Amino acid sequence: MRNKFLGTGVPGYNPLRKLAVIFSGLRFAIIYDLSVAYKVVLSFGVLVAAFLLRAWMDFLLIFVATGLMLIAEIFNSTIEAVCDYLQSAEDRKIGAIKDMAAASAGIAIFLWIVVLGYEVVEMILHLRHKPLLIVFP
Repeated sequence: MRNKFLGTGVPGYNPLRKLAVIFSGLRFAIIYDLSVAYKVVLSFGVLVAAFLLRAWMDFLLIFVATGLMLIAEIFNSTIEAVCDYLQSAEDRKIGAIKDMAAASAGIAIFLWIVVLGYEVVEMILHLRHKPLLIVFP
């Protein structure tokens, strides 16, 4: 791929190549980072339930909260990996950088838990009052 700042590399923009890189990175994060994998599985289950209940706003809220959590988790993992690559010995500055990255991921995870918990409770209460009737158009 062409480096737009240095003018080196292969010219041309290919959106399919970009999508392949995106999915490769997401696959890598899910396979090698257990904290990402179980959160994706939990979110997927709740997203499917919201879809089947046709709760579109709930679906979108869960989708956005999951996206924010994934972004924060992947950035946190990336920052930690770069810090470990640059400085393998213990360093207070690197420790502070890693702590801040973990804090941002922690805030995103907290918000994700609040949204997911609220939506699961709402779905359970909804199912108690109205049985699930899946009607396909």
